[in-house]
Amino acid sequence: MYLTLFSLGALVASSLAVVHEKRDVLPPGWNYHEKLQSSEVLPMRIALTQSNLDQADEFLLDVSHPESPNFGKHWTHEDIANKFAPSSVTVDTVKSWLVSSGIAPERISKTQSLGWLKFDATVAEAENLLETEYHLYKHDIGKPHVACSGYHLPEHVAPHVDFITPGVNFDTKVPHGVVKPMEKRAPSTTAAAGPPVKTHAALGIGAPSSGSLPKKGANIDIKSIFDELKNCNKTITPNCLRALYLFPPGFTANSQNSYGIVEYTPQAYLQGDLDLFFSNFSKNQVQRTPDLDSIDGGIPQTTKQGFAFNGESDLDLEYAMTLINPQKTTLYQVGDQVEGASFNDFLDALDASYCAGDDPLQDAVYPDPYGGPGAYEGPKNCGGFSATKVISTSYGYNEADLTAAYERRQCNEYMKLGLAGTTFVFSSGDNGVAGNGGQCIDPNTKQYNNGSSGIFNPAFPSTCPYITSIGATQIVPGAKVTDPEEACQTVIFSGGGFSNVFPLPSYQSSAVKSFFANHPPPYGADRFNNSQQTRGFPDLSANGANYVVAVNGKFSLVYGTSASAPVVGSIFTLINEARLAQGKGTIGFVNPTLYMNPGAFNDITSGGNRGCGTPGFESVSGWDPVTGLGTPNFPRLLAVYLKLP
Repeated sequence: MYLTLFSLGALVASSLAVVHEKRDVLPPGWNYHEKLQSSEVLPMRIALTQSNLDQADEFLLDVSHPESPNFGKHWTHEDIANKFAPSSVTVDTVKSWLVSSGIAPERISKTQSLGWLKFDATVAEAENLLETEYHLYKHDIGKPHVACSGYHLPEHVAPHVDFITPGVNFDTKVPHGVVKPMEKRAPSTTAAAGPPVKTHAALGIGAPSSGSLPKKGANIDIKSIFDELKNCNKTITPNCLRALYLFPPGFTANSQNSYGIVEYTPQAYLQGDLDLFFSNFSKNQVQRTPDLDSIDGGIPQTTKQGFAFNGESDLDLEYAMTLINPQKTTLYQVGDQVEGASFNDFLDALDASYCAGDDPLQDAVYPDPYGGPGAYEGPKNCGGFSATKVISTSYGYNEADLTAAYERRQCNEYMKLGLAGTTFVFSSGDNGVAGNGGQCIDPNTKQYNNGSSGIFNPAFPSTCPYITSIGATQIVPGAKVTDPEEACQTVIFSGGGFSNVFPLPSYQSSAVKSFFANHPPPYGADRFNNSQQTRGFPDLSANGANYVVAVNGKFSLVYGTSASAPVVGSIFTLINEARLAQGKGTIGFVNPTLYMNPGAFNDITSGGNRGCGTPGFESVSGWDPVTGLGTPNFPRLLAVYLKLP
């Protein structure tokens, strides 16, 4: 029986107040200006906790586990929204508290996304409600902002509230040149490993200095590799990949099939580079362009050129478009040329209900508050874009870059999109057990160091259990394309390790426990989370060394899990093509099926992923935190999926 609003009100009114959010210091560049007048009116917004998240694994396994009778029966977006909407108890509890505190019921409304309550309140009302004080702050460059240093909620209400705005966050963004990438955000919110979260850590994902971008090698003469398959140990081309993993060219362009590549401005492709690549490796695609989904003003900019601006996008699109041809490729170009974008900004465009919970210190604000050349002055894209069946992203953060709460919220969104039938693949990183740029975590200060020592630095979203993380392999120098590969140890090292945030998913439990039982790593808890209770990554791998890529009118060798991810995404898209041809649905979240069928992969048993002054982990028989389950064997993997309903 549900409690009445009256009894709920009596209950929460008598509850002790507890600190819900707190900020100890101001973010860099912000200064106290003045106390707000008590009569001023604030637009109050309360983010309610979602329901049924404790059953998320159960729901997702029900549609993705190969032994489930509901395999492939993906949910509608309406079903997902309703299932995770805040419960009536949550809504009633928070409403009752507001009413008992003097906020009349007719002043309170619920947003269309169901996840928020909103009302206007005077400063005096809000301060009394939250046991806090609101102040006006100003930035050295930027707009004024209303915030508090912390606020309280009754202890019976607190479990039903994610956060409240205005609150402790500062949602007026400042130009990136003012807040330097390594300056500290207010240390009241810390990453899983302990360091203060950096302001704009999420927004820097597309910057030329981002450590997750691919690495450039030597320029090459394309005439030197005409005998492609004889030179795969030196130069990887599309046909080398087909020979390695035994997959064919695409055959059809099925309207039900789709493959998306995500790029973050200022990263952008050059059409001349695509055409140069196609003229050598896929002639019927010359002058072909990807289908552009422009999110928050995202365009393939040509103002800034060079490997640091074009290498990633050229690599992703040249290989993805070639490998699935004639199937079309969708390019999600995210963010304008002033602010850029974060992963959350991309997810906002796929799911309008996700928009309201963005962190303004990490995610872009649109219309762009700065203006100027390349600024997007339209409304933020909240919904309106469709998710392709497979989405590949060759960018990533360190798990320690962001708060655990931020990461859990984003990870849950991947879960919801997985329920709807989308396959997400992410690159696992290029620095072995270290993070982007080779950084590790100092055990004393919890700050990043130069990577010569310290705690291992896992990647996110690779540690999210609802995506598929892709590591890197290479052909052994001097070996043939038909010989077994090893973990990538040329220029880059396959990212891998264990999460400090996410628990061990059931589908991976047996593989991880077998790894620890049969191949215990020679490191203790001072180096990594060795509890055997957290998510391990990567899930599988593909070649990541010596890719022939056309960049800025020349062919260069390129290295990185940035190459591995779109290749695996292409293979999944070809499997979808085959299933659709038989009248079956697309594969959706793949991890439970992959871990149930390790024989569908080429096991990688040599090579490591050094970092943090150690050899890192070693590739061994079975799953390992270097190359995962191994590389795809397309005929075997296709057979697995064609047997499923």
